[in-house]
Amino acid sequence: MALAVISLSFDPVLRLSDTASVTFETIALGVVVFIGLAVAARIGSQVPTIVPYVPAPGLRVDDLVFMVVGAVPGAIVGGRLGAVLDHIDYYAANPGAIVDPAQGGLTLSLAVPLGILTGGLIARLLGAPVGRWLHAAALPVLFVLAAGKLVSILGGTGQGAPSDLPWATAYDGPGPWGSLAPAIPSHPSQAYEAILVTLAIFGLVAASRLEVVARLDGAAIFVALGLWAVARFLVAFTWRDPGVLGPLRADQVLSIVVLAVAVVGFVERWRAPLHSPIEPRPEVDARPA
Repeated sequence: MALAVISLSFDPVLRLSDTASVTFETIALGVVVFIGLAVAARIGSQVPTIVPYVPAPGLRVDDLVFMVVGAVPGAIVGGRLGAVLDHIDYYAANPGAIVDPAQGGLTLSLAVPLGILTGGLIARLLGAPVGRWLHAAALPVLFVLAAGKLVSILGGTGQGAPSDLPWATAYDGPGPWGSLAPAIPSHPSQAYEAILVTLAIFGLVAASRLEVVARLDGAAIFVALGLWAVARFLVAFTWRDPGVLGPLRADQVLSIVVLAVAVVGFVERWRAPLHSPIEPRPEVDARPA
């Protein structure tokens, strides 16, 4: 096998002291999430609520905070469920390892849709306009998924199958790196996914011209979810995982399920009538009487 043209040799760890350190990937991912939240808050402030006022006020940013907190348990449960399904043979023989946080990890294929689901449930409990917030969150979600994959290059996470292509990448040095056998030239699958999800962002922007998306009632999140599932399905052909259904990896089967859910959700939004205007939630006056 030919040597990788792109050989990465750097220390992926920022050493703060003799006993404290953090990876550059973790720092960059934190920045990506922060930017994504800021973008979601900005878009939300410009998305009008369904109220009888003209101009209508934008969505309340404090709702976003609760929705993000509510999305965390769904993302964790979905991520763990996806990892279990990816390695079902092992977990079937070792069921106790399913709830062992030190064993295995998380995957994105179910973490993203279940995180969106629980975040939306929290919004509904708060009385927030769920559809409007899901519309506002569509682009930031794709941004975080694309940029998150891109920064994973800093940690060598998500390397694909061995390859002798000119753009194959290999990681030298002690690491720690996020992939097994990082020194073997492999497909930079994390970069592939970042590129395809970035293209999905342009697809979402183009879809915003559709009447069903322009209604701002949540169809955009199903467009984003479907485009992301397609991107992930295509990239998975370069992964190291074995096939479970012909040439398809387990994660690709999950991507098909996510795509189906996105299509059903989009059709439901397309067939749904426009919501009638509702009164805004009353603001609580905290001033003393």
